[in-house]
Amino acid sequence: MTTLGGFVDRVARIDLNSGSVSYESINEEDAHKYLGGRGLGVKYVFDNGHDVDPLSPDNLLAIMTGPLSGTEVKMSGRLCAVTKSPLTGTVTDSHMGGWTAAYMKWAGFDALLIKGKADHPVYLLCENGEVSIHDAGDLWGKTTHEVHKTLLEKHPGRYVDVMAVGPAAENGVRFAGWINKDDRACGRGGTGLVGASKNLKAIVFIGDKSKQPKPADRDAFKEADKVTLAAIMDEANITSPRKGGLSVYGTNVLMNITGSIGALPAYNSQKTSFISDTGDDLYGHISGESVREEILVGDPTCHACPVACKIEVEVTEGPFKVHMESVEYESAWALGANCGVDDKGAIAYMIDQCNRYGMDPIEIGNVLSVLMEATEKGYGQLNGNGLAWGDRHGMVAIIERIVQAKDEFARNLGLGAAGAAQAFGHPEIAMSVKGQAIPAYDPRGIKGMGIGYATSNRGACHLRAYTPAAELGVMPFGSLKVDPLAWKGKGDLVKAFQDFHAVSDSFDICKFSAFAEGIDEYVSQYNTITGQNKSAEELLQAGERVYNLERYYNNLNGFGEGSDYLPKRFLEEPSTMPGSEGQVCELDDMLAEYYAARGWENGVVPEDKLKELGIL
Repeated sequence: MTTLGGFVDRVARIDLNSGSVSYESINEEDAHKYLGGRGLGVKYVFDNGHDVDPLSPDNLLAIMTGPLSGTEVKMSGRLCAVTKSPLTGTVTDSHMGGWTAAYMKWAGFDALLIKGKADHPVYLLCENGEVSIHDAGDLWGKTTHEVHKTLLEKHPGRYVDVMAVGPAAENGVRFAGWINKDDRACGRGGTGLVGASKNLKAIVFIGDKSKQPKPADRDAFKEADKVTLAAIMDEANITSPRKGGLSVYGTNVLMNITGSIGALPAYNSQKTSFISDTGDDLYGHISGESVREEILVGDPTCHACPVACKIEVEVTEGPFKVHMESVEYESAWALGANCGVDDKGAIAYMIDQCNRYGMDPIEIGNVLSVLMEATEKGYGQLNGNGLAWGDRHGMVAIIERIVQAKDEFARNLGLGAAGAAQAFGHPEIAMSVKGQAIPAYDPRGIKGMGIGYATSNRGACHLRAYTPAAELGVMPFGSLKVDPLAWKGKGDLVKAFQDFHAVSDSFDICKFSAFAEGIDEYVSQYNTITGQNKSAEELLQAGERVYNLERYYNNLNGFGEGSDYLPKRFLEEPSTMPGSEGQVCELDDMLAEYYAARGWENGVVPEDKLKELGIL
């Protein structure tokens, strides 16, 4: 068991083969070494063994909270799903905001460890530290929104939440995720498909707020919380409620920024900004500023978060009528600039499709852009299934086909961008790393993202090491402000960010907290909640340990030398856009620097590093 504060010290192991549930405590040593959330989830997945098919009953799906999840800590409304990914074959973790994490903790759980496969569709009901398994036959085939409505009516209450998979997961879409009642998602890596492969349709949490974990040191926590809140509220930071860019415009505040400096991939990264042939700025049409001015109707927030970066919108006229949340930067880019679409109403509609059907809008935007480039260049046997740049109506129709997966063409697209490009006979047009498609930053205009994508343990990802915080100057680390077009120093920077974000993911708190807070604030919050006295160095070493355990797991799965790469487009095709014109990404130089900082041998963790970190 663990005596650390913040945990409820209860883990449920659920065997869907037999329908049995057993309970155990958190291992104290592991809680110290891996913190919780992402880190502890990766340890559970590692201990389950690496040689498993992601879609077999033997694959472990870990639904995890961290020691700070659901507490009074600001921006602590996060949980994560950790598993072996059916999209990439790597270990993956995907994080969900909203209120689900808080209600999971208040329902009496740190973790749900799910194996096996039920002989019919089921959902889990979690309440008062007990898990029960219920029939979900009437929910199979339903959208996530339909499932939320049904289960919330069946289990009413103030502190109730539902996370569900949709038809995309049921029909084998490799990038299917989990969606909660607030349309927050465990979106990347196919964690929803893993759930559906087990005939698991949904998880219901019924919380009791009186069971919210209390700080181990109440007086010290009050002081730590005061300092943290002041940093978040500071008008110099983009987190400042109602004043900072993140709060006012949501994550899509970045669209104008990246577009203006030539760091916004467009047309499947054939361009580095979304600008018309006549030089007109198109990215502004889908920016956070434009969304707020024309279709914003609300800005709800997550547990314990004063920032309120979610963007609720409504389109009342035309073919794309929708009321939804949230028009995030990544999804607006993926279905917008990446596909040549400058209609924010159509983009909102397609994001809502992804929410309803339960799939990753980043990946599907890349899938559609691959199809568009294949159409443009005459690749593959499309047989009338082509798609032109900017064809919003065609995109909506293709998304419906991908979800239903009734024909080979649709099933190929459901493999993800890399799988689709392979099916077209041109794998080079997939902007993917380790099988997962890139998000909304072009590494010719923001070099740190290049090395970040290449070395991410879960495939191309901006959230393993959010270097734009330093490269675009949106982080309160003045000394870390660096030139986005310079490659030197980016290997060291990425290593530092990867370790830092592994800490916040293991706490599990929102990464946007790092736009106002630094390691000192993290240390004080962790220590006052858990009752520990860890130093900044100890926490960062825990982050390093998590990152190395993930890499070791991947190494055991065949990701060895040469697994850290970028699509050649970023290395060989110079940018032609203002702000980054003439630039390519100098990946080899950054990799050498990065491996030296990590102490790895060409991407492989040596045994002495594993022993140094206490992994072996």
